[in-house]
Amino acid sequence: MTRTSSSSPAVSAPSAQSLGAAPRSGARLARLAGGKLVNAVVVLLGAATTAFVAQASLPGDRATVILNIRAGQAIRRTAAELAQINAEYGLNHPLIVQYFDYIRGLVTGNLGVSYQQYRPVAQIIAEQMGPTIVLSLTAIALSWVIMILWVTLTAGRSARVSALGSVVDTTAAGLPQYWLGIILLLVFALGLGWFPVISGNSIAGLLLPALTLAIPLAGFMGQATRAEFENSLEQPFVISARMRGMGDFEVRLRHVLRHSILPAVTLSGWGLGATLSGAVVVETVFSRSGIGQVLVTAVNSQDLPVVTGIVILIATLYVVANVLVDIAYVLIDPRLKAQ
Repeated sequence: MTRTSSSSPAVSAPSAQSLGAAPRSGARLARLAGGKLVNAVVVLLGAATTAFVAQASLPGDRATVILNIRAGQAIRRTAAELAQINAEYGLNHPLIVQYFDYIRGLVTGNLGVSYQQYRPVAQIIAEQMGPTIVLSLTAIALSWVIMILWVTLTAGRSARVSALGSVVDTTAAGLPQYWLGIILLLVFALGLGWFPVISGNSIAGLLLPALTLAIPLAGFMGQATRAEFENSLEQPFVISARMRGMGDFEVRLRHVLRHSILPAVTLSGWGLGATLSGAVVVETVFSRSGIGQVLVTAVNSQDLPVVTGIVILIATLYVVANVLVDIAYVLIDPRLKAQ
């Protein structure tokens, strides 16, 4: 009985440690998420402040500028007309009051009113956001498919094949989207006739715009993944898998890729912002509706509330995506929880 009682604390101690490990890991993850959220708020506040300064820095009287934009010409305005616009947009308040009203509106989802369309900016963006989100997510999915296949087929092969894979990654990452989009349009739409020239929002018209965004992103992710992939090929678990009779491609796809994919996961957060901003060019090249077309129209007409609203929206999506990716990074690699 004495031996049993003396050994009981030794048996129960590891159990207590294991029970305490989960709360500590959860606390570290919560601290990480809290820190990322604070950084996100700071970045978004900076973007909102920059957007407000851009609107407040318009040369001349802002009420006159708004009326000229609406009329499409510069003419002399009466005091009554200016007073009506000043009251409508709150321009008769001190600048600091306008700033806090602007921030308060952003928090509640109010992005302002379009100078030209006389409608809420949030409503204008919401009407065109769907096609852009579909384009962006499709491009990210295609970039993953391209990157995985290319890296799996070329990484860790002979010196020539590995060098070719690296050169293709670098070349793809540096391709300008407007140039790539025009080439794809000329070859596959105008030349071969495989896809519609004006993509619209059809499924057939989605592939070329998505590829235009996906190929450079796949190049970036391939550059980040290739070194980790080749390093993982030299690890003991690869030899063990091959000794169990696994083929080379199966080892690469099932084991090596899983250990080398974290850099690409990190770049996916950046890729969301890159594809959303790149949609401005791609939607114009392929005559596709979306916030890119709305932004181009707003810039041409000097409709600053719409321009700044889209910029803030893209910044918000970019920051949120990066916060989620950072949290996913820790969940995928548990070793980071201990840091």
